[in-house]
Amino acid sequence: MDALTLFGLFAVTAMMVCYALEARSPWYTLGFAAACGLGSVYGFLQGAWPFGVVEAVWMAVAFYKWMRTSRK
Repeated sequence: MDALTLFGLFAVTAMMVCYALEARSPWYTLGFAAACGLGSVYGFLQGAWPFGVVEAVWMAVAFYKWMRTSRK
């Protein structure tokens, strides 16, 4: 397993964990956004640019959600 594959595995695992725990704290929403950013980087580095674009959009959506929930 090469370093890029390990990086992708870490990004996707972090996304799943943060998504599962998102209801517990807004910080998990921010973690999900960051993990989506890592997933986007992975997609572009791997050459799967559609995956990279979709993950970047998810990152923006999650960051916006975190901004809304952290103001309460």
